[in-house]
Amino acid sequence: MKTIKYCILFLLGSIVAVSCNKDFLDVTPTDRLSDAAVLSDSVLFEAFVVNRYMGARLTNKEAEGTPPGFGRGFEYALWASLTDEAVYNNDDDTWLIQRGQLSPENTGIAGTIWSRSYRSIRECNFALAHIDEVPMSDMLKTRLTAELKFIRAFRYHDLIRNYGGVPLLADKVYELTDDFTDPSIYERQELKVCIDYVLNELNDAAAQLPAANDNGWPIGRATAGAALALKSRLALYAASPLYNSGTWEQAVQASVDVIALNKYGISQDGYRALFQKASNSNEIIFARYYSVGARHVPMEIANGPNGYDGWGGNVPLQNLVDAYRMNNGKTINENGSGYDPQKPYENRDPRFYSTILHDGASYRGRTVETFVPGGRDSRDGNSNWNTSRTGYYLYKFIDDDMPINNPWEIAGLQPWIYFRYAEILLNFAEAANEVGGPDAIPSGATLSAREAINQIRARTGVDMPEVATGLGKDAFRDIIRNERQIELAFEEHRFYDVRRWLIAEETENEPAYGIEITKSGNTLNYQRKVALEGRRFLKRHYWLPIPRAEILASDNRLQQNEDY
Repeated sequence: MKTIKYCILFLLGSIVAVSCNKDFLDVTPTDRLSDAAVLSDSVLFEAFVVNRYMGARLTNKEAEGTPPGFGRGFEYALWASLTDEAVYNNDDDTWLIQRGQLSPENTGIAGTIWSRSYRSIRECNFALAHIDEVPMSDMLKTRLTAELKFIRAFRYHDLIRNYGGVPLLADKVYELTDDFTDPSIYERQELKVCIDYVLNELNDAAAQLPAANDNGWPIGRATAGAALALKSRLALYAASPLYNSGTWEQAVQASVDVIALNKYGISQDGYRALFQKASNSNEIIFARYYSVGARHVPMEIANGPNGYDGWGGNVPLQNLVDAYRMNNGKTINENGSGYDPQKPYENRDPRFYSTILHDGASYRGRTVETFVPGGRDSRDGNSNWNTSRTGYYLYKFIDDDMPINNPWEIAGLQPWIYFRYAEILLNFAEAANEVGGPDAIPSGATLSAREAINQIRARTGVDMPEVATGLGKDAFRDIIRNERQIELAFEEHRFYDVRRWLIAEETENEPAYGIEITKSGNTLNYQRKVALEGRRFLKRHYWLPIPRAEILASDNRLQQNEDY
């Protein structure tokens, strides 16, 4: 991450077995800084705080070049490949989740969230418990306290959206000498209690964090807008059917608080440009930034078509392709849409072309060829072991200026955006529609749900038709859900959206579809196919299982999620 110098501080994130030999315990490590050193130097302490934006590597293939941040981010298998957006071409511990084989003993790529979150929470608690001992100005102490509260809140939000109600450690820093037989340590709080705790923490953080990443506050660190954006997301989740732990009015207000800052807007530089090299776009509220020396997975080779010697990677599903409307605003199945199944990629929502590479798409000096026989990006092309299982390739995040071959010291500089203004408008639109319908302006707001969606659709280069007036609440809800699916594709939203809406038993039980394109002369024939067999979602999958190792470490005091 830019502008950051890292320090290493060993903190116990879990109970570990150590030798009882006193001489062994008295050895002073030479590869890390002591607690005393960090707590006696404000520069080291601030570096420790900044380093909490990242976490420890806990599994294979995590974090190419840098430690993991919040969520999955730019890894080989994206979180999207656990949804109806994509499948990962070469598994990477994702297929078992797509196939409903998730269990406490086998959590695939979803197995690190619990341990990494609680490790980070403990580290934040440590810093908050000792910050008064560190010599620094009151202003810096206030800011770092707020920053730690934001980071801790983000980790709790990640626990909540994956597991539901969880143990709250408050400000406690557990040591090896503590009584870990105390059952209260492992008590999972009610979901509403957890959410209210995090929302209150975010209120405190927002009040003390700076307004912007300027005047000495480096890019990539939390601001008041970042704290309010996280509050907007969590308040929306709380009001949703799965959570049922908040009100739509509270969700409206949380989004209004971000909008009222008058600091953010929809970027008019184009949809694709937003996800390329780091920019000063006022749409980005909070993101992780990279430099050559601290890069993420080079997206171009990891996801590029096999005909370019790319590895395929996260390949979009036909399920997602079908969700893109026509550029007249109609669904592909709607009367008058103009959709032609023999020309399926013509006249679609412009965001489709910025997100997905399809047969016939222009890419790096030629057109993509996924047809058979003879297509250069099909199984008849180069590196055919990397051929897309779905007939599509990922284009969002891909930087055309970066090389596919030998990218290791060059590529991988795109920012991973945690929050952007389009999400806030979508959050507001969903909550406002539930409160009063698409055309009502909620109390405290200055726009309606419909106007919020129209702001996103009016982005330069998107220019989709405005949503018509006079729609009912149910019809507009369908539009909002589709708009989230399209606008936020591959940004780690779909997994949580279909669950909080309680529609995952429908969307995640649909087969994982791809397309088989057969060429005969100048004619192309399009035939839907199943790209990954056995896709399945059960009711228990609305929440992740707590890894068995965590249950055992608690001596079975920690309560597992239902039906696991």
